[in-house]
This record gives sequence, structure tokens and C-alpha cells, in this order.
Amino acid sequence: MKFVVAITGASGSIYAQRLLQIMAEGAHDVQVVLSSHAREVAAAETGKLALPDGFQVHSDQSMQVPFVSGSARFDAMVIIPCSMGTIGRIAHGYSDSAIIRAADVFLKEKRKLILVPRETPWNLIQARNVVTVMEAGADILPAIPSFYHRPETVLDLVDTVVARVLDHLSVSHALTKRWMQPEPSKD
Repeated sequence: MKFVVAITGASGSIYAQRLLQIMAEGAHDVQVVLSSHAREVAAAETGKLALPDGFQVHSDQSMQVPFVSGSARFDAMVIIPCSMGTIGRIAHGYSDSAIIRAADVFLKEKRKLILVPRETPWNLIQARNVVTVMEAGADILPAIPSFYHRPETVLDLVDTVVARVLDHLSVSHALTKRWMQPEPSKD
């Protein structure tokens, strides 16, 4: 499958890093695009933005990337973490960067677009922007971990969110225990 994974400057870069780590284990074509603040926020949170080898990495400032055109075939796009500013620009069609233009293309072409906001709380403008992008066809998967599997580490919590993203991408994984199912094998 062909995916675009965009990383914005929102807090929560660990989610993007973990998603890419898991996707690198499969045979997927993944194009990564970084907002101007993605590396800076990741450095503050984790020390460095760790990207697996083998994925093409693009700047948000260039429109010379394949996924900003509807004629390029991609299966899905994930913006993780997705800042509320990014959601606002998507909601209002303000395609001033590769990330926003690609999101606009995925919506107009009726392709899967997953937005993973981490910010809390929301103001009314942000809530309305979320509703607008949902009405346009985007899937919203807030970075809200689950606890029924009794997580013991931060990575366990991160995996509950990443597992949901992978489920919505139809990418198989054994990251977390599913409700009412035995523990997955982590071999």
C-alpha cells in the first residue's frame, strides 16, 4: 500500500515515530512530510525525530512531491500529530503547504485522510473545524490512549493510539490487546 504520513509541530511526535517504526516492518511505500516545526517539537519531546530508513522525507515547503496531485495514487494519508492550526487550514481549504494541499487532495479524491489531534482542551473554533473536516470526509482519531489492557509503559499507551491508526489504514499489527481477546504475541 502507498501512504503519506505527515508530522506537524503539535506535541505528540512519539506517536508519529512509533507509527513509522511499525510501518517500516511491512512492505509499504511511505512518503513522509514534515512541517517546519516537526523536528523542533520532536527534539524537545524525545531528543530527536527518529525516522526509519527507506522512507522518502519531504519538506512541507515544496509542492514538488507526488502526493499533492489527485493524479498520483495513494491509499491513505495520516497527519500525526495533527495541530489544531493544521485542522483549521484543512477545514477552510487554505492549501499553503504540501501537508495542507495533500490533505485537500485526499478529501477531494475521496481517499482516506486520518487526522490525529493531541491538543486539549479545544475551543469552540477548533471543535467546529473538527466537525467541518469530518463532514468533508476526514477521520478524526484523537491521541487518547486506552487503559483496559493495563499499560505499564509510555510506549504501551502510545501503542493503543497507533494501533487504532493502523486499524483504520487496514495494516495488520499485534501492538495491543483487543477488547475481550487474549494478549497478542509480540514475536
